[in-house]
Amino acid sequence: RAIEEAVPIYRRLAQAQPTAFEPDLARSLNTLSNRLSDSGDRVGALRAIEEAVAIYRQLAQAQPAAFEPDLARSLNTLSNQLSNSGDRVGASRAIEEAVAIYRRLAQTQPTAFEPDLAFSLNTLSNRLSNSGDRVGALRAIEEAVAIRRRLAQGQPAAFEPDLALRLNNLSV
Repeated sequence: RAIEEAVPIYRRLAQAQPTAFEPDLARSLNTLSNRLSDSGDRVGALRAIEEAVAIYRQLAQAQPAAFEPDLARSLNTLSNQLSNSGDRVGASRAIEEAVAIYRRLAQTQPTAFEPDLAFSLNTLSNRLSNSGDRVGALRAIEEAVAIRRRLAQGQPAAFEPDLALRLNNLSV
């Protein structure tokens, strides 16, 4: 209920002052998508995340450094919602775009974006596996494991749990 109340408020504020409130609207729509998905409303969850992605696309075009990470994060959520709705092709396209953005960001800021890249590569592996591309799925999860392994060497407490999870996914 709280996020369902927040979204219309941000919608009104963003209409009056887009620059100030569109990022908050998109963030709230992303949260709304997750809550609707948790409650079983796949159609509503998909609608909310599609709107969030559209807003973040516009924001990222104008200010890539500020909003590409948010766009990539929302594309990851979009991939999940599309997958939940049975749209495997759309789910794969969304996560491939997220991976491409995170690759670019990780090249210039590895500390900040390699964890997100590894997470998205894991999602990509799942999408490729679901579509029958086992070779592609294996490549994606191997890359995710390599990133997590490297991160875990530097900060074991922070990254070993996720490394273990990715190794489990690699085994599968």
